[in-house]
Amino acid sequence: MRRDELADFLRRRREALDPRDVGLHSHGRRRTPGLRREEVAMLATMSTDYYVRLEQGRSPQPSPQLLAALGRALRLSCDELHHLYLLAGQTPPLGPDATSRHVTPAVLHIMDRLVDTPVQVIDDLGNLIAQNPVADALFGCAHPADGEQRNIIRRWFTDPLLRAPFTADEIACLSRSHAADLRAAYTRRLALGADAEASELVETLLSESAEFAELWEQHEVEVRLTGTMKVDHPDVGRIELDVQTLTSPASDGQRIMIFTPPPCSDARSLLEVLSVIGSQRFGPAHDPVRTEQVPAPVTQPPTP
Repeated sequence: MRRDELADFLRRRREALDPRDVGLHSHGRRRTPGLRREEVAMLATMSTDYYVRLEQGRSPQPSPQLLAALGRALRLSCDELHHLYLLAGQTPPLGPDATSRHVTPAVLHIMDRLVDTPVQVIDDLGNLIAQNPVADALFGCAHPADGEQRNIIRRWFTDPLLRAPFTADEIACLSRSHAADLRAAYTRRLALGADAEASELVETLLSESAEFAELWEQHEVEVRLTGTMKVDHPDVGRIELDVQTLTSPASDGQRIMIFTPPPCSDARSLLEVLSVIGSQRFGPAHDPVRTEQVPAPVTQPPTP
């Protein structure tokens, strides 16, 4: 680990960013250029003290998960992220899907500007990579490094709370769609030689869910791009949204899910309330180490 070079690189990237680049408001003139250290720590969901020690060359070796979070917070390009891993003494992500977990600065810019529209970035296996503050307020603050909790498909087949509000027909339709979507991603990754994570996820689901095993045997294929989402939220009640899924050309397999209110519904006003909740809980003053996280509401994955 090259601590002095790592500290210098982090400081220079932080000073090169304008607060508006990351969706933060700049109140008055700043004595120094760029972001404050506590703002980078907030964006990367780490303690300010730990980030300060990184810039001072006094920290222990950061994990790959922490480096990925810093890459998003500092809006690093793929080349810059690769450099960051090497300075920290970690092996950069390799393989055909190496960039699928890195959200590009352009996508992060879009997420920052959609202040009243929930946006999630997931990979083709259903792993949550990033979401904006209003999505945090809507779905709960699920961190991308939270292991099995970040995989939407696995949660659907193993967490009964996600299914509680829905009819048997809705559940059957959603389960079938999830299995077919995963089949498409699994086959694609096998063809590219990037099948280790996909195979592990499928094997885990086959052992944990008899329902998934039965659907997997049917060998149906579907890539979901549109649908609807229903959420029973503890603050605003039930909210139903349309889902549009975009693909990122810069990151193979990465999907940008945008949740919008249907015409003539009350979802628009509910999203406005949630945007305020999100700004209060996840604004510049938020300290993710000390602040209590939003309770995760019951959600329904997009219906086909």
